[in-house]
Amino acid sequence: MRRPVAAALAAVLAQLATGAAALDLRIDLVERVVIPPPILSNLIAPPDDLAHAGAELGLADISATGRFMGDAFTLTQTQLAPEDDLRPRVEALLADGARLILVKAPAEDLLALSDLATPSGAVIFNLTDPGDDLRGSECRANILHTTPSLAMRADALAQFALKKRWTRLALLEGPNPEDAAFAEALRAAMSKFGLTIAAEKAWSFDADMRRVASEEVPAFTQDLPEHDLLLVADERGDFARYIPYNTWVPRPVAGSEGIMPLGFSGVVENWGAAQLQQRFRDLAGREMQAADFAGWAAISAIGEAVTRSRNTDPAALRDALLSDQFRLAGFLGTPLSFRAWDGQMRQPVPLVTERAVVVTAPLEGFLHEFSELDTLGQDRPGTTCTAFERGPA
Repeated sequence: MRRPVAAALAAVLAQLATGAAALDLRIDLVERVVIPPPILSNLIAPPDDLAHAGAELGLADISATGRFMGDAFTLTQTQLAPEDDLRPRVEALLADGARLILVKAPAEDLLALSDLATPSGAVIFNLTDPGDDLRGSECRANILHTTPSLAMRADALAQFALKKRWTRLALLEGPNPEDAAFAEALRAAMSKFGLTIAAEKAWSFDADMRRVASEEVPAFTQDLPEHDLLLVADERGDFARYIPYNTWVPRPVAGSEGIMPLGFSGVVENWGAAQLQQRFRDLAGREMQAADFAGWAAISAIGEAVTRSRNTDPAALRDALLSDQFRLAGFLGTPLSFRAWDGQMRQPVPLVTERAVVVTAPLEGFLHEFSELDTLGQDRPGTTCTAFERGPA
C-alpha cells in the first residue's frame, strides 16, 4: 500500500510546485428507496446508510488530500421514494449542475438515469446492481461500475472450487429473479473453468425454516448425487442460512451462504484494510459491507482522477478513469482499475465466511495475458458491450 500512497503524495507535491489552481467539485448520490419483499423468517434489516456511509468515508479521504491543493469536494444526496417519478428529479439535478452521479438503485432506474444524463455528459457510478447485462448487452458508455458483477463473484468461487479440486458440484436455486441471475452466473463460471454442476434443485418451500429446517433440508437434499460442494443461489437471504449442517450428507456450502464471494466484508483486514475498517466503524458505527466499499471506491477513484489530472470536466475524468494508467489503492492487495470495454472496476474478490476471509481471488495459478484480475468476470474477447471504445486494456 505504501507505493500508491507515495505516488499520490508525489503527484500532489508536483502540482503544488507548479502552482495549480484550486478546484471545486460536486458529487451527487441518487438512491431509490426499495421496500424489501417479505421473506420467510426475520433478518437483521440492512442499514439505512448502506453505500452512503462508504461514500461519506471516501469524501472524507479525498477532502483530506484535497486540502493540500485547496480543492473542495461536496456530496449531495437525493432520495427517491418507491412511488417517485425519476425523470423530474433527475432533470432538476442535471439542470443544477450534477455531472458525477453515484447511483444506488435497481437496473431500470440506473438505465433511465443514464439515458437522461447522456446529453449533459454526466458520468454515473453504479454502486449496487451486479447484473451482467449492465456490463454486456445493456451497457452504457456513461456508466462505470464499482460493485462486482455476478460473473466476477461466480468466477471467484469457481477458481476456489477448482483449486480445492471440488469438481463434483450441486446447485440449489431460490425462486426469485435475482436467484436465477446468480444461478446462471454460477453455471457459466463453472463451465468456464471446466467444472460441471451434476445436479440442480429448485427451492420451493414456503414454510418457516426456523421450525422445520432440521427435518425438511435433509429430506430435500437426500436425492442429490455425490458432490464435493453445494452451491446455493439465494440472494435475498431467504433460506440459504438453514442449509449448512442440515444437508443429508455433510458438505461445504458456497454462494449466497457459507463461503461467499463478496465485493468486500467486515472481515477483510489485510493490506491495510484493518485501518479502513476502523475509520469506517468510527464514521458509521458498524461493519463495512460490499455496497459501502463500492461507494468508497467510486468517490476515491474520482478524487484520484481529479488530483492527477487537475480537471473537473466529466469527460476528462471518465477518460482518466478508463486509462490504462489509472490505479487506485483499494486495500485488497492489488490496485483497482476500470475495464475500458465495459466500465467495470477490476478488483480482487474476497471469499468469506461470517467471521473470516477464506481466500481472495484471483487465486495463484490463474493467469492472464494482461491482468490476472481479468480472469474474474467478462474479459475483452467475449464482451457483448458495444458502447465503449475498444481502447487499451
